[in-house]
Amino acid sequence: MADIPGDVIDIRSSTVLPAVREEIEFTTADGVTLVGELALPASGTIEATLITLHPLPTHGGYMDSHIFRKAAWRLPHLADVAVLRFNTRGTSSPRGTSQGAFSEGIGEAEDVRAAVAFAAARQLPNRWLVGWSFGTELALMHGADLDVEGAILLSPPMHRAGPDNLDMWHRTGKPVLALIPEHDDFLPPAQAREAFQLLPDMTMVVVPDAKHLWVGEKFVRIVLNEIVERVAPSRAPIPTYIESNKEVMS
Repeated sequence: MADIPGDVIDIRSSTVLPAVREEIEFTTADGVTLVGELALPASGTIEATLITLHPLPTHGGYMDSHIFRKAAWRLPHLADVAVLRFNTRGTSSPRGTSQGAFSEGIGEAEDVRAAVAFAAARQLPNRWLVGWSFGTELALMHGADLDVEGAILLSPPMHRAGPDNLDMWHRTGKPVLALIPEHDDFLPPAQAREAFQLLPDMTMVVVPDAKHLWVGEKFVRIVLNEIVERVAPSRAPIPTYIESNKEVMS
């Protein structure tokens, strides 16, 4: 077991670790301006880039949905992972409101393309789509042919994405990881295995006791560790504490 320094601070749900944070805007091909935030490692080294796609905005999903907010607060410092968060069209958060209107995942195709194009233009390396719930639909429906390494799916409901989307991802050969809560309200493990038969190379991880919204610090840490293990394996597992002389907000 590694030695743990005596003077440390546990990372809690409200802990904000150092990073270079920038409020961003980018415009889609159909003229919609989206608002978001880019959190970069203060070290200047970027092992990977997460392009996050939030849950359903008509049911409270936005760029600050807690898994993605905590990813942006922690991963730049703990794993040298950049985190790009944004509000899809018509979605509001404390950062602001993106133009346009919710489009049932259709018009949002342009949002996904614009986010990936923004990350590529900024030369952010090792880009991955990370979708949660509705965001997994966007990743599956619109992400296979984009300039990303692969996709990570948190609680995929498979309400909108279909066989053609899975087949396209399969044909690209890009890796896909799905984290399935044991007690998911929409697609529990048995149904998930059936739904993803057309994507046989996908890695599926069933998380015991978890539910669709991943509530609780235990599940946040599991999700963030699984993400880092996939995109920046040399930085996993991520620490659960930080030296107390570091600048933190909590």
